[in-house]
Amino acid sequence: MLDRVLIAIARNARFIPESLLRGLFACAADVCWLFGVGGVRQLERNLRHVLGAAGTGAAGISNAGTGTSQADDVHQAGGTTVSRRRLRQVSRRGMRAYFAYFSEAMTVGARSEQQLRARVRGDGPGLQGLIAYVHDSTGSAPLALGHQGNWDYAGFWAHHALAPVTAVAERLGNQKLLDTFVHIRESLGMRIVLTGQKGITAQLREQLTKPNVVVALLADRDLSRHGEFVTAFGSTIRVARGPATLALDTGLPLYAVNVFRERLRGDQRRKAKSRYGYVCWFEKPIDVERYRSLPREQAIRAISQAWVDVWAAQIVRHPEDWHMLQPIFLEDLDLSRLSDVPDDILAKIAGNAA
Repeated sequence: MLDRVLIAIARNARFIPESLLRGLFACAADVCWLFGVGGVRQLERNLRHVLGAAGTGAAGISNAGTGTSQADDVHQAGGTTVSRRRLRQVSRRGMRAYFAYFSEAMTVGARSEQQLRARVRGDGPGLQGLIAYVHDSTGSAPLALGHQGNWDYAGFWAHHALAPVTAVAERLGNQKLLDTFVHIRESLGMRIVLTGQKGITAQLREQLTKPNVVVALLADRDLSRHGEFVTAFGSTIRVARGPATLALDTGLPLYAVNVFRERLRGDQRRKAKSRYGYVCWFEKPIDVERYRSLPREQAIRAISQAWVDVWAAQIVRHPEDWHMLQPIFLEDLDLSRLSDVPDDILAKIAGNAA
């Protein structure tokens, strides 16, 4: 049912007032949040790790002055305490941001280029170096992103501000919905490669041998046997090996990218015709050469850990923009379904069970 609604919205985007659609999606987000459906409970389990990692100054809010009782607290491993009120506040904003993404993505065909340009911008300590490398020169680079913010808007911005974008999209069970998403992203200037193809890494590697290309990978969750276990938010997650593998094989710098919302003001808000836009935040690149002396598997794991470290720091700063409504942390996974688990992770699982 939801798939058909999204497809219908995309097909009729020009006839639907954006403010009306945004309001309807916000209401739907609030209903899901209130009744704990649509992935809300898993989102909150994930957010506990993020808020706990933020430390007591940002996330581990104590009872003092909050009006909450001891029973209102969610206790984390390691002694960190996160207020139930704080958790619910962030999860509500997270659901609203998640639903806002779909309302924006499905109606991108009704937005003018001026509106889109005003709704997204680049920033961060690595941005100017990346522009010089892939836009002003002939370089190419892989980008590691998470399920955060609006990655379709980010792809549009990157296509115009950086270089032509090749992105990987998950193959969905509903072919019509998949075709809709692919059409949306191609209309924004992206070249789409679908998961499930043989030799996908070789295809992406070939793209990176060309001048002025960025390969963007949503890489913060991969529970298949190909995933790489890394430490994040005081726990363990399994991420895609693609960014690290491509960087190691090509020798190109790897950039970790975060996408989060910001409130628009003044002339930018008038051009965007929206109260909110997005920031594409680029950290300084991961220098893969320092890992050349390691055996290949160790190098891929170390590079994966390096980009996750810098990426996770921005998730802590913008937790409401991380749209992770699925199990990702080791504590929440069905361990019987995991394969090719390294010995140190098996030891950690055994330790947790003891």
